[in-house]
Amino acid sequence: MRRIYFLVPNLDTTHQIVNELRAIGIEDRHLHILAKSDTPLGDMPEASIFEKTDFIPALERGAALGGATGLLAGLAALRFAGFAIAGGPVLGILFYGATIGALMSGLIGLDVGNTRVRNYVQAIEQGELLVMVDIAKERIEEIHQAVIRHHPNAEFEGIEPLLPPNYY
Repeated sequence: MRRIYFLVPNLDTTHQIVNELRAIGIEDRHLHILAKSDTPLGDMPEASIFEKTDFIPALERGAALGGATGLLAGLAALRFAGFAIAGGPVLGILFYGATIGALMSGLIGLDVGNTRVRNYVQAIEQGELLVMVDIAKERIEEIHQAVIRHHPNAEFEGIEPLLPPNYY
């Protein structure tokens, strides 16, 4: 899946876009609207904490770094243990490191705004809305054309890989 971004100038246009996307089969769980905190979104799906922060990327980085650190610590323990131990303790230390790294990084990621969304903070503070749509890569052009054709004042802001390219 991919996430495409549209910057929309006002609430009415955003509401029309969301209704049109729903009409062509995009479910609410794949739509995320980011607006100023005092903007009433009504029945439109608001962006969750996962879209507003860097929680998921930080979690992934922390798991990788913690796992690598745990593996190195386990291998060092094997080297200096003075007796032969099986791979079980090494795997245990690896998983422990990955878990601790993921938890710590995830918590830090909650405090950090989404790096992709950070580019639009000024526009959002001025009253514009950011529409994020999660779709299969085969539908990107269809959705892009549908939105731009009916709402030329909506700005297409790009595509972000949400999952590995061949996953969906």
